[in-house]
Amino acid sequence: MKNDLTEMFGIDVPIFAFTHCRDVVTAVSKAGGLGVLGAAAHTPESLEIDLQWIEDELDGQPYGVDVIVPAKYAGSDEGGLKASDLQAMIPQSHRDYINDILTRYDVPELPEDSSKGPFKVDDDAAAPMSADQVGPQLDIALAYNSSIVVNALGPPPGFMVDQVKAAGKKIGALAGKAQHAERHVNAGVDVIIAQGSEAGGHTGEIGTMVLIPEIVDAVGGSTPVLGAGGIGRGRQMAASMALGAQGVWCGSVWLTTEEAETHPVVKEKFLSATSSDTIRSRSRTGKHARQLKSAWTDEWENPETPMPLGMPMQPVLINEAIKRIDRAAHREGSGAEQLANYFVGQIVGTMNKSKSATQVVYDMIDEFIEATQELNAQLEA
Repeated sequence: MKNDLTEMFGIDVPIFAFTHCRDVVTAVSKAGGLGVLGAAAHTPESLEIDLQWIEDELDGQPYGVDVIVPAKYAGSDEGGLKASDLQAMIPQSHRDYINDILTRYDVPELPEDSSKGPFKVDDDAAAPMSADQVGPQLDIALAYNSSIVVNALGPPPGFMVDQVKAAGKKIGALAGKAQHAERHVNAGVDVIIAQGSEAGGHTGEIGTMVLIPEIVDAVGGSTPVLGAGGIGRGRQMAASMALGAQGVWCGSVWLTTEEAETHPVVKEKFLSATSSDTIRSRSRTGKHARQLKSAWTDEWENPETPMPLGMPMQPVLINEAIKRIDRAAHREGSGAEQLANYFVGQIVGTMNKSKSATQVVYDMIDEFIEATQELNAQLEA
C-alpha cells in the first residue's frame, strides 16, 4: 500500500500496533506495520532496556513509543504533586472501601518484600500519569530511534511537542471528538488517531463509524488520520479507510496473541468474552477507560459505594490492591480470579483464538484485500 502514512514512516501497510509488549512491537514492525510500545507502566530503567532490545531486533525498522500526559489532573494547577501529597488527599472512606473489597473476596496480602507494582508510588516520586513522571520516559524515547511519539490522553503539552519536533520525530495524539483533533493540529501534531468509544482503555463516547469522518473532515486533509476503536480485522480496516482514515491503530487485538504478556487468567477471560463484556469505567485510572467487566468493575459501579477518585489519585489508591489481585488470580474459583480484569475494547468478542502477532497482521491484510476486492466487484457489476 502507498499513502501519506506509509510514505511518512517507510512501512508496507498502515497498521499501527499499540502494545505494552516489546515482542509484539517487533513482530508487527517486521511484518510491515509499525509497533508502538506503551510506556506508561515502565520505569525509566525498564523502558531503556526495552527500547534497546527493540532496536537490536528491528535493525533500523521503524517503531514508536506511547506515553500518557494528561492535560489536566489532580495537582496540575500547582505544578504537579508528589505521590505523598496524593496519598494525603485520598479520603479514608476510599481506603476503607478498598480494604472491604479485598477482605470480602479473600485476596491475600502481598509478601513483605514485594515491589510496588505498575505505577511508581514511592512517597518522593512524581504522581503517576503526570507531566513530572513522564519527563524521564520522554527523554529516553527521544534518545532512541523511535519514529513517532504518541500522547495517549489529550493534547500533548507544548514542551512535549517542542522536544519531539526538535529530535526530528513525528508526534501523534488520540482524539475522541472533532474538536480534540482540531486542537491537536493547532498544537503541531503530525498524526491524529481517531479513537471511537469501542476502543479499550481511555476513550470517549462517540462510536468509530461516526467519529472517523468527523475528524477527517475537521482536519481537512492537512493531517493524516488513523482509525481506532473496535478495529482488529481487515474488514474493519477497509471500513476505516473508506471513511477517510489512512490506516488503523489497534490495541486490544494484540492482548491475546502468543507473544502478549497479558495475565494468563485475564487472557483466558478475553478469549471467552463477547463484545458485550466490556464497560467504560473510572475504576482503574480515574478517567473513563473501557475494560473487561468483572467483579472489580461491578464493585465500583454500585451507586451505594464510593465513586472512583480522579486521575491520578485513583491509580495511587488501587495500586497495591491490583497487584494483590493479579498475584492471587491464578487460584481457580478464588475471589481474586473474579476481580481480575484489564483494559480491552469491544473487539474482544472476536479475539477467541490465540495466534502470533505476525499472523494477526497477515490475516488483517488478507481480509482487507478481500473486502476491497468485493467492493470493487460490486462497482463493476
